[in-house]
Amino acid sequence: MKLLLIFLSETDLHGDVPLYESMVRRLNQKGVSGASVMRGVMGFGQDHHVHRGRLFGISDDRPVMIVAADEESRLRAALPALKELAPQAPMLLLDAERLQ
Repeated sequence: MKLLLIFLSETDLHGDVPLYESMVRRLNQKGVSGASVMRGVMGFGQDHHVHRGRLFGISDDRPVMIVAADEESRLRAALPALKELAPQAPMLLLDAERLQ
């Protein structure tokens, strides 16, 4: 079992649709067992610009992370389609253990 982590910004778009939505739909089309989108409170990337929620819930381009879980082969098979949608997005493949 593996976990695929994809790091995006809340304001990233694919056409008129949030990029995270397009990516989760693509993972679903590729038959990945499951994926969730997590909205971050605060974070920064390679540019070291800090992104955070602001007063009254107004966003300053908060971080978003997609977590997908499945067998390694299925996640790797989905990677080209994901890279096509977001070629610059950091993606990590981590070992995971399914607990019964």
